[in-house]
This record gives sequence, C-alpha cells and structure tokens, in this order.
Amino acid sequence: MIELNHIEKCYANGAQRTWVLRRVNLRIQEGEFVTVMGPSGAGKSTLLSILGLLDGAWSGEYFLLGHPVHQMKIKDRNELNKRTIGFVFQSYHLLDSLTVYENLDVPLSYRNIPRSQRASMVCDTLDRFHIVGKKDLFPNQLSGGQQQLVAIARAVIANPKLILADEPTGNLHSQQGQEIMELFRRLNADGTTIVQVTHSEANAAYGGRTVQLKDGWVVADTQPGAQVQGAPE
Repeated sequence: MIELNHIEKCYANGAQRTWVLRRVNLRIQEGEFVTVMGPSGAGKSTLLSILGLLDGAWSGEYFLLGHPVHQMKIKDRNELNKRTIGFVFQSYHLLDSLTVYENLDVPLSYRNIPRSQRASMVCDTLDRFHIVGKKDLFPNQLSGGQQQLVAIARAVIANPKLILADEPTGNLHSQQGQEIMELFRRLNADGTTIVQVTHSEANAAYGGRTVQLKDGWVVADTQPGAQVQGAPE
C-alpha cells in the first residue's frame, strides 16, 4: 500500500541545513496496524504529514496504492488524499461553527456524493459511534473524549483505506484513550490500514508492528525481515 524510498526532508537556514528525515525506506502492506515511535524531534509527525499528503516539501519516492506521489501535481495529491486517507489529530480539528452532524458531512461533501446518500451515511455513522444524541451539538459542548470520537467518526465516514493518527489519545484520560484504541483495533480488524504516532507503549501494543525513529532516521522496525540501513550508530 505504502512504499517510501529514500525520503528526506530538511529546512535550510542560509548555508546550513537542519535535517528532519534522513533516508527513510518503509513498506506498509494493506491491512497493517503500524506504530511510529521515538523521542520528541525524531520526525514522527513530519513523517505522518508526508504519508497523509499534507506536506509536499521533501525528496525521494513515495508510492501510495501504486500512485507515484512524488510525481503528482498538488491538485492530484489532494484528490488522492480525499479518496484514500482519514486523518485523526491530537487536537481534534473539528470545525467549531458546525454541529456534529455538519462536521461529519464535510468530508462527504468533498466527494460529490448526493445529499440524500450523504444524509444516510452520516446517520449510519452517528449510530455506529453511539453519538446520535450529540448530532445537533457544537464541539465546545462536548467533552474531550466525545470530540475525539467525533473526529475519528469524521475520519472514517467515507471508508478510507488508510487512517493516520497523530497522538490520538494524548488529550484524553486513560479510560477514554483505551476506548479509542479499541475502536482502532476494530477498524483494523475490518481491513482498514492504520498508522499511528504515539509515545504510549500501551497504545503501541494494539498494533502489529513498531517503527522507531531517532533524529530523523529509522533505527528499528519490528516487522519480520525488515532491514534498517543507513542509520548512524
């Protein structure tokens, strides 16, 4: 599903360059649940932004479902993002001026789905996530756990092939966090590929594979047979 070849990213400051990612080579198969871990500044969120087609300022090759992302125009990347990816942020990123129902409708509106079909999909999702009673509320009327639940519902409503989650339980208490991770486990069991960034060993245990980053390098990969090359000692 995902193939990264020698992905690198840096920021230039005059003649100096600050590297964020170095020679990242990664393969992720459809249906995997992969965790990306590492200390602050390791490049985890940057890698997730590249995978999510939110960051185009990098070098190397990126293939997503066979599409050569590195050769695509911005418009085509955006279309691929809308068709393929659901993104879950630590800070929820719900639209404060829209109700729960309207927040769920937004990603469907990008796909030119007829209004009647969108209404049916939103209602089904509200029921699936047990938030029917919240549909007319605004984000500021919800608890943190409820907002994150809505954010995940919004990410999956269009049945994306890939879910990217950046510290999805970072603002939640332990019980809420466990419920979110159990939801990810069920989505993955249903065939959705998931890549999460987390500092939590407990959250990482829900996945089947862990990729460790340090100073922008991949320094470990628990996938059987994975080879880590180029990382400094």
